[in-house]
Amino acid sequence: MSNILEVDGLRKVYAKSQFVLKDIDFSIPYGSIVGFIGENGAGKTTTMGAILGTLKKDRGAITIFGKKVDVTKPKIREDIGVVFDDMNFSSHLNVDQLAKVMKNIYQQWDNDKYNHYIQLFSLPKKQKIAGFSRGMSMKLSIAVALSHGAKLLILDEATAGLDPVARDDILEVFIDFVKDKDHAIFLSSHITSDIEKIADELIFIKNGEIILKVNKDELLHNYAIVQCRSDTFHEINEDDVLAYITKDEMLNVLVSNKHGLPRGCQISDFTIDDITLLLMKGENNERTHS
Repeated sequence: MSNILEVDGLRKVYAKSQFVLKDIDFSIPYGSIVGFIGENGAGKTTTMGAILGTLKKDRGAITIFGKKVDVTKPKIREDIGVVFDDMNFSSHLNVDQLAKVMKNIYQQWDNDKYNHYIQLFSLPKKQKIAGFSRGMSMKLSIAVALSHGAKLLILDEATAGLDPVARDDILEVFIDFVKDKDHAIFLSSHITSDIEKIADELIFIKNGEIILKVNKDELLHNYAIVQCRSDTFHEINEDDVLAYITKDEMLNVLVSNKHGLPRGCQISDFTIDDITLLLMKGENNERTHS
């Protein structure tokens, strides 16, 4: 069994909205960190909610740990650590009091591990959670997710509101979490530099549809953003074109194969953020590349 999570044909329709989650397919291998990238409203949180069972899916199969299971069952909840953008802990509790609550919820609760992360993240133990900043609240949510024996972490904007030093510390924790190849992380973030630093695989979603699934190393080594004129653009292999934006007489084009480009194409330095902007704002090839 190589995948900790498999999503097959996931579909979700909202009765009073035009948004549709369109037959989402992807898998998350053991030992991997998979970055989930898209604009607000693209379908990231809906996908995660459907996986976790907090949203009822209309169609599709979710396989976790090799079984099609009910994620609301207590044993499965133990094995999945969740951090969403909004924290739902009781605000009148402090960090130590919260640990006592968690111990009654999770059979595998590890108080020593929890205290380790509380110290690592420099969180005050006696201050009420109500007085926590957004960044402190996210750190606390991550500490809880890491302290009940979870094998899979599902993280929605888990590094939001953190300063660069705190983000770097937490990213190192995530890298360490998957080192034994028995764990995995599914991570969404608008901070694409975080995803670029730690992710093995990247999934881009736009308007409820996955438009690109790619290994990060392949993306950085074989893909490219090129600048060219319209006549040169038409010489590029159509199957290699993922997205493009026209600026005056020039085009910025995202290609999946930078080798063998026609003369007149100038390859630009790029980051995953640059690729994200092109995929989200540009004209897309109708064919999904995966």
